[in-house]
Amino acid sequence: MSLLLLFVALGAWAEGRAKYVFYFIGDGMGVNQVNGTETYLAALEGRIGIVPLCFTQFPYAALVTTYSGTNGVTDSAASGTALATGHKTKNGALGMLADLTTPVTSVAAWAKQAGAAVGGTTSVSVDHATPAAFYAHQGGRGSYYAIGQDLLKADFDFYAGSDFLQPSEGKDKAAPSLYEQCANAGYTLCRGYNDYQRRCKKADKVVLLQTEKASNVQRNSLPYAIDRSREDLTLQQITRAGIHFLSGQQKDGFFLMVEGGKIDWACHSNDAATVFHEVIDMDNAIRVAYEFYEQHPDETLIVVTADHETGGIVLGRGPYELHTDLLRHQRMSVEAYGAHVKQLHEKLGEKLTWKVMQQDLQRYWGFGEGVKLSDHQQQRLQKAFEGMLSGQAEGKQTLYAKVDALADTARQIMAECALIGWQSGGHSNGFVPVFAIGQGAEQFHGQMDNTDIPLRIAKAAGWKQ
Repeated sequence: MSLLLLFVALGAWAEGRAKYVFYFIGDGMGVNQVNGTETYLAALEGRIGIVPLCFTQFPYAALVTTYSGTNGVTDSAASGTALATGHKTKNGALGMLADLTTPVTSVAAWAKQAGAAVGGTTSVSVDHATPAAFYAHQGGRGSYYAIGQDLLKADFDFYAGSDFLQPSEGKDKAAPSLYEQCANAGYTLCRGYNDYQRRCKKADKVVLLQTEKASNVQRNSLPYAIDRSREDLTLQQITRAGIHFLSGQQKDGFFLMVEGGKIDWACHSNDAATVFHEVIDMDNAIRVAYEFYEQHPDETLIVVTADHETGGIVLGRGPYELHTDLLRHQRMSVEAYGAHVKQLHEKLGEKLTWKVMQQDLQRYWGFGEGVKLSDHQQQRLQKAFEGMLSGQAEGKQTLYAKVDALADTARQIMAECALIGWQSGGHSNGFVPVFAIGQGAEQFHGQMDNTDIPLRIAKAAGWKQ
């Protein structure tokens, strides 16, 4: 080797590279979703201020623009494609340019080509827009069966999420299900974290989904953190399983994408308490990655960002006050409470009186004790209750759920009392943050576009685009 080549090699060795890369994406997680969560945590301690999340303490941070190739406000497919591939595209497109004919590859594919083990995971379905942007090439994000087939073609080592949204091809009954295709492609299909622990040692590749029992209740996502039972698969378990499996592949490091997908869903429902619980839940998953970083600080890069902001959340709505402490009284997501009220009505029938309902609202929302209501707010709740009994009250349709009118009224009143405002039930063009720690993290500072992020990750890891 010549002296010049030796010096170049020594220089590259001295600079190091990110052998292990974590890419966390909080869907819908704008700046105020993060700030609101930290403010809420401080309020739980009875003080004004913040309690820092793990990821907000990373040494490098930046503000990120999110517009798509065709719209000032992006959807999750276009923003996911930007975060995955470094290319802007049309809203609704996955892994394709705006012409809907030219495929583009992702940082996950670059990692795989470089010999790294690769994982793509989420708290929603494995074929949803954000995870799909890392492996699929489809002009429309709703082509779920085709997206599932793209998942298998990409041949990543580890996938995880709630389930497949469309495991069978609707028109062709003879076509094999995606579960069958997973088995034929050499994947071990694990149902729940305990099943993963039992079967991972003999698996060459893994698809980790929630239990069939859980999917029969809701296949399109894991339960919200605020609604979770002990049996439910969690994003923290998914992250731990991803690290465990990818680390054991005897490859040149790994790339693991983890999406906190239901921050966005709760924002679409304008449900602040549930949003903050989802951000905390993703932070708990990030803490798992941070534990790994502490063991491999010179070889690990953790990047945390979001695809867009959802809902236009405002922390304060008139008076120079904020009462996020009141959110601690909310014990269910607005969607779960709507289902609860329906079950209560079916169970009690005519015995479901306004007095009984008031007691229920006190139990699950703190109304009347922890959360003091005005006469007008009480009247609105009673009107929604009477409308439910008569069948005349119309619920609110969000992007991912239909919310019962009484539950939605309770949500609105809780937001009023906490002094939290919402601009819409959709996405906005607000800045989203990016936080980074580890090898190559110094690239993430100032202001950047979402297309810059995968390129800088690839540079840190030494992966060719």
